[in-house]
This record gives sequence, C-alpha cells and structure tokens, in this order.
Amino acid sequence: MAEDQNTQEYRVLARKYRPADFDSLIGQEAMVQTLSNAIDTGRLAHAFILTGVRGVGKTTTARIIAKALNCLNTDGPSINPCGTCENCTSIAESRHVDVLEMDAASRTGVDDIREIIESVRYAPVSARFKIYIIDEVHMLSKSAFNALLKTLEEPPAHVKFIFATTEIRKLPVTVLSRCQRFDLKRVEAETLIAHLAKLVANENCEAEEGALKLIARAAEGSVRDSLSLLDQAIAHGAGKVTEGQVRDMLGLADRAQILDLFEQIMSGDIKAAITTLRAQYDRGADPSVVINDLLEVAHWLTRLKVTPDTGVDTLVSEAEKSQGGAMAEKLGMPHLTRAWQMLLKGLGEVRIAPSPIAAAEMVLIRLGYAANGPSPADLVKKLQSAGAGAPNSGSTGAMAQTGNMAPQASIAGMQTGSAHNAGMQPTMAQASQVSAQQSGAQVLAFKQNDAGDHAKYPMPISFEKMVEMFRHEKEGVLAVSLKDHVRLVDFQPGKLTINPSKRAPQDLVMRVKLCLKEWTGEDWIIAIEKEGGDTTIRDKEIARDKKMRDEALEEPIVKALMETFEGAELLAVREFMDASDDLMMGMANDQEISDASTESDEASDFDF
Repeated sequence: MAEDQNTQEYRVLARKYRPADFDSLIGQEAMVQTLSNAIDTGRLAHAFILTGVRGVGKTTTARIIAKALNCLNTDGPSINPCGTCENCTSIAESRHVDVLEMDAASRTGVDDIREIIESVRYAPVSARFKIYIIDEVHMLSKSAFNALLKTLEEPPAHVKFIFATTEIRKLPVTVLSRCQRFDLKRVEAETLIAHLAKLVANENCEAEEGALKLIARAAEGSVRDSLSLLDQAIAHGAGKVTEGQVRDMLGLADRAQILDLFEQIMSGDIKAAITTLRAQYDRGADPSVVINDLLEVAHWLTRLKVTPDTGVDTLVSEAEKSQGGAMAEKLGMPHLTRAWQMLLKGLGEVRIAPSPIAAAEMVLIRLGYAANGPSPADLVKKLQSAGAGAPNSGSTGAMAQTGNMAPQASIAGMQTGSAHNAGMQPTMAQASQVSAQQSGAQVLAFKQNDAGDHAKYPMPISFEKMVEMFRHEKEGVLAVSLKDHVRLVDFQPGKLTINPSKRAPQDLVMRVKLCLKEWTGEDWIIAIEKEGGDTTIRDKEIARDKKMRDEALEEPIVKALMETFEGAELLAVREFMDASDDLMMGMANDQEISDASTESDEASDFDF
C-alpha cells in the first residue's frame, strides 16, 4: 500500500519543477525585465499576449503574472509574490475563483466569450484583479474574436486579460493591437543543460554530460520537452542517465558515427557507408533520423566554411569539432550544397517509403555516386580541355559540303561546335552567296504563287512545307497520313502526284484538295500513282536522325561526355542554324511578309 501511495503521489518533473516566480523562470530575461519594470512603476497593461513554441513557459508566465498582481502578502502588485498565501497557492493549483483559465481549443464559440463579457462587470471576490487566462487563443472563431473586441479594448479597471498562443499569425490584427505582446524565445542549449544538471542533482540521480546534451538537442529549446525526456531517461536508467541509454531511447545514431558515415559517403566509399548505416539500424536507429542527422552535418559543415565561429557550440564535442573542421576544409561548397539537396529530397522519400531502411540505403548510394562525379566547374574545364585538341570535323564539314542548311548537333542544350573552330565557319558574305540560289528561289515562288487577297497562305514550295501547313492548321489526321503513308512522286505548286499506301484514308485526296483550296485559294490537281515515289517524310526523318546521332557520337566533346559520365546515353540530337542561316531566312521571311495581304496575319509566323 505504501508503494501504491508513493506511485500516486509522484508528479512528473515538468510539473514538479514548474517555475513559481520570475526568478525560477529560465531563458526569458527580456520579458522578466519588462514586466518587473512595469509592475514596479505601475504601468501595467490591461491585456497581455504570450507567444512562443511549446514548452517555453507561456501558461506558467501567465500564472506568475496573476500571482504577482494578487499576492496577499504585499501592499500591491509585486514582482516577487510570496507563493505561500491563499491567493498564490490557489492560482498555482488553477482553482482561484477570480483567476479563470479557459482552453480556447475546446471552447471556441461566441457563447463561451459571452460568459466572459457578462462576468467582467462584477468585481473580484477575494483578489485585487479578476484575471482571464485564455490558452491557445488562436483557436477562437472569428465571431468569438469580434465579440471580444470591445471588452478587450476598454475593460473595467479590475480586469486583466492574458492570452497564450503558439500560432501568433492566426490572431486578428484587431486583437494584437489591443494587447501588449511578449515573444518567449527558445531556451538556449547552455541554459537548458545547466538547468537539467541542477534537477538531476535535486533528484539524487546521476547523468552524463553527453546524455544531457542529447536531451537538450532533442528538446529544441523547449523546457517541458527536456524535462519529459529527462524523466523518461531517469526511469530508463533506474536513476543513472548515460549517453548510450539516451541515444537508444531516442532512436538516435551515434554522433561520431554520423560524421564517419558522412565522410564515407563524400569519399565515395559506398560499401562502408551501407555497412555503417545497417549497423546503426540494427542498434535501433531510425533511418529517417539518420538522414536528418546527415542533413544537420551537411548544414553544419557548410556553416563552418562560411563562418568558422560556428564550430564554437556547446552541443558539439572537441572530437567532433576537430573532425568537422578537417572535413569542411577538404570538401568544396558545390559538394556540400549538392549533398544538402540530395539528402533533403531523400528525407521525404524515406518518410513515405514502405521500407525506410531500403530508401535510406538508396539515398546514400545516390549520394555516394554523385560524390565521385566532378563538380560543374571541373566538368566544364575537363570538357574544354578534351575538345581543345580535336580536329575540326563532323558537323562543320557537313555544312561546308551541303551549304547553310546542314544541321549541327545540340546535345542537352550544348553546342558541339566550340569556340576553337569559329575560324572554320563561313563568313557572312560566303553564307549569303551559298544560300542565294535557295532562298532566292523561295522568295520568287512566294511572289509568283500569291493567290490573291483571299488566300490564307502563299503557295507552298515543297511537299514538306505543304504537310507542315496541315500540322499548323491542326489537321492532325491528314498531316500524319501525308507524313507516314504517302510517297511523293512529283510536286509542283498547284499539282501533286503521290503514291499512297494501303493504310492511308480512302478519302485522303478529296480532303487534301478541299483544305488546299481553302488555304491557298487555288484548285489543286492531285494524281495517284500505284508504283514509284520517294521515301515517306517519316522515313526521311528517321534516317536523318540516325545520321545526326552517328555524327554527334563522333564529336570529341560528346566522346568526352560519355567517358566522364559512365553509363551515359545520347537521348536526342537537335538541329540549329548559325547566324548566317538566321540572316538569310530572315530576308526571305521579310520579303514574304511585305508581299502578303493583311488578312494572312495569323499565318505570318509560319515558314513556307
């Protein structure tokens, strides 16, 4: 029975060591100084709002303020309430008749606020001030806030309001403007560790400094969280709190092993990294916590490179500082920022994966392979040096043989011809002479085949341009049929001879004639041949793409890319024209636009 009674009387540390006055409130010196001066000088506001993260002392501060205003052993409000009088005792136990505590999370409506409004006009029963403490005030409804505004702005002299919230941004501005605001900050790690060490001594227990550091880091500045963790750790260790026990209790990996793991990954030793991760997992480490710890290491090392004073941290041991400093000097900023991005993305994958440990291993494998790769700056230098001594061949030679319309390769947005072969490019005058025969014929065709004011388009000069006209007009079925299932026998502006395959639509000729009549204003003559004809446009494109791909693979810079990135594949090769080509095509387009009618403006961006 005695043991049961002791069990029932036990109070958790968070309640047992709850601050009873401003002197025992840790980490909030600025707020304590402001309230002390306000009480001493009699400049007390009628409404206070306390905001901050969980466990930093919002509700506790509200009760201390209530005791400071209503202590019976002082002549008036005092910054040092006695804590023993009836008022102080009943306020601490939340049973004082004139200090009403309300949980806005469960009482959110107008009716609950109406009770406050109706009761404020009555004087306090036994205290100097009637005080209303509303916790989580941001949970009140909009109507409840509006109902409270008038009373909050001009309450009776005997009434004080104290609000507490973790979501200050959810409060209306009209409420904030009527209150004196205090932001309770997170308690610093040094202060929290000293506080925990003092409580451990009071409880006649033992705790290693490393264990208290782990608890302080996990609490993230919350006093209540740290006391709850300490309470759990004392029970876990039967009165003796060790670093290993706390690590196992929290599911954390060893900090030194996390640094070793990060170093193994960044050095590309994937086998050792996977082994280390598995060992930590077998000892109870949560995979998502390990990835999060690696994120913290990446951030810490990056800060070490930017601001070396970051290494001076109470939560970091001397061994960690030494190892971290060496790693920060060895790793470049591109490697650290890339590691941060990959780990941040991997953290989300681990949290949603069916098997978190498998996802964590894949994250480390990705990061390890990326760590072996060169940085973007090193890659550019390597590719430039690889292409500097290569002979001028490939696409440049093709252009010299076939004229200005020969394609060059653009691989993933990078031009294969680099600055070193600029001297091999034809001059502007040469390009004009080479393309004069082609572009001049095009401009002449535009003039001679102008269909008049009612034509939507000028007469196309080739079968390919005619097919492009169908695509531009969103006649997709006809465009695909002409491109894939029609072999061209002869083409002249206004006259067409084709050899369609069996897969072509039976009404292809009729539909093509109707469209061409509408777009060009002329009746086209379309004849059908059952034999002969050129290859289809689709087959030409496939052959051209294969040729461009083969030529691109012979380019020195592409070879350098393939050698640099093991297992890389060439996915696509795109055409582009140089400045001289753009000039000649622009001359043709300008002539076409100047001769076209105003009704064909919507087709001005279409190149025939």
